Order: sequence, then C-alpha cells, then structure tokens
Amino acid sequence: MMKTILRKVFFLSFFFFVLFLFPVRAQELFPNHPLPQRPDTLRILAIGNSFSDDATEYLPGLMEAAGIRNVILGRLYIGGCTLERHCTEFETQGHEYVYRKSVANEWETVKRYQEGSFMDGVGDEPWDIITLQQGSPLSGRWDSYDPWLARLIEIVRQNCQNPNAAIVWHQTWAYAHDYQSRSFANYTYNQELMYACIESCVEKLRRDYDIPVVIASGVAVQNLRKAGKVHTEREFTRDGFHMDYKYGRYLTACVWFETLVRPVFGVSVQGNTFRNQGTENEITQKEARILQKAAIQASGYWK
Repeated sequence: MMKTILRKVFFLSFFFFVLFLFPVRAQELFPNHPLPQRPDTLRILAIGNSFSDDATEYLPGLMEAAGIRNVILGRLYIGGCTLERHCTEFETQGHEYVYRKSVANEWETVKRYQEGSFMDGVGDEPWDIITLQQGSPLSGRWDSYDPWLARLIEIVRQNCQNPNAAIVWHQTWAYAHDYQSRSFANYTYNQELMYACIESCVEKLRRDYDIPVVIASGVAVQNLRKAGKVHTEREFTRDGFHMDYKYGRYLTACVWFETLVRPVFGVSVQGNTFRNQGTENEITQKEARILQKAAIQASGYWK
C-alpha cells in the first residue's frame, strides 16, 4: 500500500513539474488523427464509465441490422470513472475495470468487475478510434479536465498499438430535472445549466486538445427532451442519470453509429431495422424513426 501511495505522489509531482517547465499544448505533443476510411476492420474502444456502457449497448444490434460485420468494439469502464481516475488506474496498475468486447456484433465479457486493467483494453487491439469522456458529475466543470485530459491522451498515445488512432470525445447528457443526487448540486439542480456547462467544456476541449470529432449524445438527449415526441418516464433516464433501457440507450447508440460508423463506411442509421424486437425494450417503427432522426441531427452539431 505504501509503495502504491509513494508511486502516485511521485507521478503527480513529476507530471506537474513537466507541465511547469514545458507548457506545450496537448495537440503539439500528441497530434490527433482523422477517422479511418473504409478499413478492412474497424476497431473502436470506449474508455469511460457507465455512460459509455449505456451508449454502446445496442451498437452491435444496429450494425448487424445494417449488414456491417467487420467492426470490433471494446468498452473499458469503471462505474463513475473520471479522467483523473483513469490516469491513476494506469499509473498504479489497478485492476478495477470491466472490459467487454464485441467481435461478431454481440457483447461478451472479457474481464469482469474488478478484474480488468487499463492495458487489458488499450493493449488488446490496434484500435482505430478511442473515445474518452468525463465522469458525469464533473462533465461541466472545466477545472476537472485540466491536467487530466492531457495526461490521459498522453497515456493512450504512448500505449495504443495504432499510432494513427483517432481520439474522439463522447459528450454525455445532463441529468433529469427531478434528480436529487448531491452531484447535481454542482449545477444547482438545474438541467439547463448542467447542459450549458457540458457544452462549454466540449467547445474548449475541441479547441485546446485537437478533438474535432464529438459523439453528441448529450445534444440528442436534450433536443428530444425539448421536442417531447417520445414519451418517457424520466426524460430518457431510468434513474435520473443513466439512460433508460428502451429509448435512451437506443438513441445514444444511434448517435454513436452516425458519428463513427457512417463516416467510415458510408452507411447511415436512417432506416435501420433494429428495434430490440422480441424483448421488453422493443420500440415501434415510428419511435425508431424519431430516435434515428434525432441522432442524425445531433451528429452534425459539432462539425
């Protein structure tokens, strides 16, 4: 335990020392790369938390319905994980992650809860796209991004197998109006304020860290909340902050598809026939069209 603490202290001291001596912007040290174009196999890794877990759950189903079977997906997550904690987990060689993977458009668990390490995911494939995100309570607080986003980009760049991987940002969503957790107090329990703060942080990180591609899940959710075209109990959430299983997860998976799959393979989510048929989360064709349209509109928001 003492060795772990000393190692963490040394790492933090050294990192801030380097930042002080060499105030170089992240994109100058680790330039980003564009999305690949029609590769034989597309490999996407999501480094995140339960929000990336929600947003990617139905992505294999959408790809199967689209006839796309050459995409490998990975999701590496710890519940509530922040940018800072991802950095700490790497430095201390922790094993707190869940690592799930889809090779044939079906999720399988590679490492269960508190079994996986950061490198179990990052080092597993030559990922073409690696997505990052902040923990939801801090998603609209810029002071929580600096210096941890720069450090996480550095870790990813130095340890991923593909030097040309595209770093992409996943913009998460604001909480439901009636959510009462203390984490919502950061935004005075105001959904519109939380959304505006998240949007401001995304604008800044796109500029400061050279991350042009943003998966606009938060935009899609907020737009549909305002439109009121799909009835949900808690504004697309199941508990005030996680996406609900029926509409929220479907909507955000469509945003991921439209943002990452369409530019690579030229196939849109519009008209996709996947609707969770035969399950308790099945949606109607009309609902699918509404959610797909919202995802398409949101995917162009940050361009």
